[in-house]
Amino acid sequence: MPTPTKGPRLGGGPAHERRILANLATSLFEHRRITTTETKAKRLRPLAERLITFAKRGDLASRRRVLTVVRDKGVVHELFTEIAPAMAERQGGYTRITKIGPRKGDNAPMAVIELVLEPVSPKQATVREAEKATKKAAAPAAAAPAAASAESADSAESAESAESAESAESAESAPSAASAEDTAADDATEADATEVDGEDKADKA
Repeated sequence: MPTPTKGPRLGGGPAHERRILANLATSLFEHRRITTTETKAKRLRPLAERLITFAKRGDLASRRRVLTVVRDKGVVHELFTEIAPAMAERQGGYTRITKIGPRKGDNAPMAVIELVLEPVSPKQATVREAEKATKKAAAPAAAAPAAASAESADSAESAESAESAESAESAESAPSAASAEDTAADDATEADATEVDGEDKADKA
């Protein structure tokens, strides 16, 4: 027989344990608080909080999921319509366990497990709002460096393209200037040759 992950098994077997916890959860949602042993209270807490999480969703699938554990439709209706809306602002911690001392007879440690139906304190609500504002402010701040880096990359690319264009223009202008100088030199040599021919003809005459 498989053993539970935490603590000793409740009842004689796994099916018996599931029914014990289901009955405890039903009584807890019906009466808002019950007195039981510490072991049963600690084993009941995760199950009860998971069922409350399903109830806060409020859809049909969640209702059917809760009905597989809590068979009383009246208790399930009360869970979805009264308990879940009262815990809409609470993010976890839906139950409270209070130790009350040993039981007479077998000296078993006893505890009271109850639903935390008190509204969330204004201080906690303020802290939650401040955390949300901090997250919202942090998102644009994180996006700003990325945008700045993208802009710097674009500017670097544009500068490189401008430099390459200037270098190409200078390379094109340099051969044209050299060709202009060559043509001017050729013209000068031709003029000198014509002058020399004219002087020779004059001497012969």
